[in-house]
Amino acid sequence: MTEWFERWFGETYLALYPHRDEQEAERVVALLERLGVIGPGRVVDLACGAGRFLVALAGRGATVAGLDLSLPLLRTARGRGAQRLVRADVRALPIASGALDAVLNLFTSFGYFEDDGEHQRVLAEVARVLKPGGHFVLDFLNAPQVRATLVARDERRLGESVVVQERRISDDGRFVVKTIHLSGEGQSFMERVRLLERADLERMFAAAGLTVERVLGDYEGGAHGPHSPRCLLVAHS
Repeated sequence: MTEWFERWFGETYLALYPHRDEQEAERVVALLERLGVIGPGRVVDLACGAGRFLVALAGRGATVAGLDLSLPLLRTARGRGAQRLVRADVRALPIASGALDAVLNLFTSFGYFEDDGEHQRVLAEVARVLKPGGHFVLDFLNAPQVRATLVARDERRLGESVVVQERRISDDGRFVVKTIHLSGEGQSFMERVRLLERADLERMFAAAGLTVERVLGDYEGGAHGPHSPRCLLVAHS
């Protein structure tokens, strides 16, 4: 059975979101530099998407590679100049144990599976491929803020189509679900992300053998709290 993310992150996704914010990517990478996460060594951007973070990481002293499951997104990343790209599932990384100095998972590219055991598998793989003392950064949504500020519906025009986005919390409270309708084309797509709280993530990190050093709430390095826009966990193996 095809997972939602296998269907969604393709040509339609790129057409709807052609220019994710490159300035935002620069802010994230600058923060990682200040934290000492990025430096000489081998770094992988896990679920790198169309490569905006890879572009921001270029020329900062590290040997950087991107890994993603989506061929259309990897092709776009290649077109932006990214050189080291691998197509793979984040639950089974084609990387030798202890090979990396840092792993980055940015812009809510986590929490896509129905079963939390699959999320735990991802973290176990991250821990496996890191060198002792290597860093892992997870840039995730802030679940309390999402619940408090969820916009149920919006729409915009894209060419000849109207794009309608509908958002809801699943009946069991475990997921935020977004349905994207392209009126006039008869197409609909779904995004579903697990609403993992900070305590959930810290517990999962510990189970994978990752030690959380700090938790930040935004891309300027501010403290994390219930109203923070992000939940950024910085950990080491």
